[in-house]
Amino acid sequence: MFATKALRQAAAHAERTPLIKFVGKRSIPAAVDHAPQPHPASPTHSLPSSFTSGSSHSSFSSYRDAAQQHGPLRKTFRSLEESGVGGASGAQLGAVEAPKGMFFDRNELPARFRRAPISLAEIEAVETGGATLFA
Repeated sequence: MFATKALRQAAAHAERTPLIKFVGKRSIPAAVDHAPQPHPASPTHSLPSSFTSGSSHSSFSSYRDAAQQHGPLRKTFRSLEESGVGGASGAQLGAVEAPKGMFFDRNELPARFRRAPISLAEIEAVETGGATLFA
């Protein structure tokens, strides 16, 4: 049904030339300075003193190796026996219990905090969109 329209669009795209023209050949710079620099819009036009002198990390890579977010970000892992991941079986780790005053499931809460049971009338009202309440 739309075969002609599809063919016209395909022909139009085959002849299309981009409107952006790049000047010069693509090239990778010979030398790039990766030394820390202050942001051009910084009010002091200098790096913080803690960044230059007090930092224990000489590069971002060394910082990332020591950083933790939701777990270690290290590039290499030690053997499973040395690390905490998989080093012990679940039986050796012991039972998992919630701390006092905390609960894993809503059904473990006292009765006043549990969900109220839904009555059959309420279920029917939801299923019919409330039309049975006014009949």
